[in-house]
Amino acid sequence: MRRNRKAKIIVTLGPTSSDSKSIRKLFASGADVFRLNFSHDIASAHTKRFKEIRSLEKKVKRPIGILMDLQGPKLRVGKFENGPIFLKNGKRFIFDLDPTPGNKYRCFLPHKEIYKKIKKGNRILVDDGKLTLIVTKKNSNYIETKVKFSGFISSNKGFNIPNVISHTGKLTKKDKEDLKLALKLGVDWIALSFVETAKDVLNFKKIIKGKASVLTKLEKPIALKNLNKIIEVSDAIMIARGDLGIETPLESLPSQQKRIINACRQAGKPVVVATQMLDSMVNYPTPTRAEASDVATAIYDGTDAVMLSAETAIGLYPNESVLMMNKIIEKVENDPLYLNINEASHVKAESTAEDAITESAKYVARIMSAKAVVTYTTSGSTALRAARERPDVPIMGISPNLNTARRLALVWGVHCIHTKDARSFKDMVLKAGRLAKKEKYAKKGERVVITAGVPFGESGATNVLRIASVDRY
Repeated sequence: MRRNRKAKIIVTLGPTSSDSKSIRKLFASGADVFRLNFSHDIASAHTKRFKEIRSLEKKVKRPIGILMDLQGPKLRVGKFENGPIFLKNGKRFIFDLDPTPGNKYRCFLPHKEIYKKIKKGNRILVDDGKLTLIVTKKNSNYIETKVKFSGFISSNKGFNIPNVISHTGKLTKKDKEDLKLALKLGVDWIALSFVETAKDVLNFKKIIKGKASVLTKLEKPIALKNLNKIIEVSDAIMIARGDLGIETPLESLPSQQKRIINACRQAGKPVVVATQMLDSMVNYPTPTRAEASDVATAIYDGTDAVMLSAETAIGLYPNESVLMMNKIIEKVENDPLYLNINEASHVKAESTAEDAITESAKYVARIMSAKAVVTYTTSGSTALRAARERPDVPIMGISPNLNTARRLALVWGVHCIHTKDARSFKDMVLKAGRLAKKEKYAKKGERVVITAGVPFGESGATNVLRIASVDRY
C-alpha cells in the first residue's frame, strides 16, 4: 500500500484504538508509525499493541515503524477515585503526599522534591496548561493552591511549575523497566523525554547500544540553547509543543518550531511536530480551522512527520483524525506554493561523493521525468540523504535489513521496502524496476533513478547513480 504524500503520520495507540480491527483501520487511513505512550497504560497493554502491529505488518507486507515514548521525569499527579474533576476559578485545592485516590478537594502528588522547591505565588499548570493554579500555602508534605483558570484534573495528568524544576536527563525507575520491555519487544524508535544537553542523548545511546533509533524530544528552554549539538547526536527530533509551550513563552513557540525544523533540515535529521495538532477531534468529528492551518503550516515548514496523540489514543474519532490529517498533507503537497518553498529551502550539499550523487539524483529525476528515486540502503543513510534533498518524486527505500526499513517509515518521502539485497549490478536495476511497477510508482517503459553503494551489502558510501527504464531488462 503506497501513500500519495511524502510527510509521514505518527499515530498514538490507546484505549480507543488498541484492538486489531482499529489498528488495521488506522493504518489503512494513513498511519505510517505507531506510538506506544508509556506514560499511560500498563506493560501488558503495550505488549499486546506491539504484537498486533507486527501481525498487521505481515498481512500488509509493508514495514511499519513502532515508536516507544518514555515517560521520563515528567511530573504527574496521582489517580482520582471517580474520574475527572472540574475545578472552578477561586476554588481551594490541595496537593499532598497521601497516596489515597484524589477527589474534588485534593490529590496525590508523588514528587517529594517539589515540596522543597515550590514557593508561595508559583504557578502550577496541569495537563499542558489547561488548568492553572496559584500556590497560596506550603510545607514539607502539603501544597495549598487557588484555581486561577478553570479546568479539569484527572489521573496521571502532567504537572508543570515553569522555571522551578529542572530535569537531569536521568532515567527513572519506571523508565528503566519500560525500556527493558521495549528493547525486548524490538521497537524501532525510542522517544527520550526532557533532554537538556547532547550528553543526555549520548548517555542514553550507550544504554540502548544501537538496538533502536533515538528520537529526542525538545521540551525544555535549555535544550533550545543546545539545539545544534543535540541534533548532531540524535537520530531524529520531536518538537514536543505541550511541555515546550509551557516552559517557554507561548508567543515564541511558532518561531521556535520553524527554527528547529530548519536546523534539522540542514543537518539531514528527521523532525516530528507533535501535540494538539487536531485536538478538538478528541470530541468532535472535524477540526477547527486553526488546527487545519497548524498541520498545514508544519508541512509547509518542511517537517518529516506530524503526530496525533489524544486524538487517536482516547478520542471519539481516531480514524477520522488520521483521514483528516492525511487529506491536509496531500492538499498542501500538491500546492505549487509548497513546491516553491521546498525548492527555496534546499539544503546545500556537502563536498562528498555521496552528497553529489544524491543531489544529482534529484535533478536527473526531474530532467528525465523519472517516476521515483530508488535507493538501496543497508543502514538507512542513503535513504536519509535522499530525503534531505526533498526530490519532486517519491523515494523507494529498498533495504535487506528489516529494522532499517521499519525505521525509515518515519522519514519524509521514503516508501520502505524490505527485500533481499541485489546480487549484481544487473540484478539491482531489474529489482528496482520490478518493485517500482509492483508498488505502482512506474509503468512499463517509464524511468526511475537508482542510487546505491557498490559493493552491495556493505553499509557506507553511495557511489552509483543509474537511470533505468522499467522492464528494459
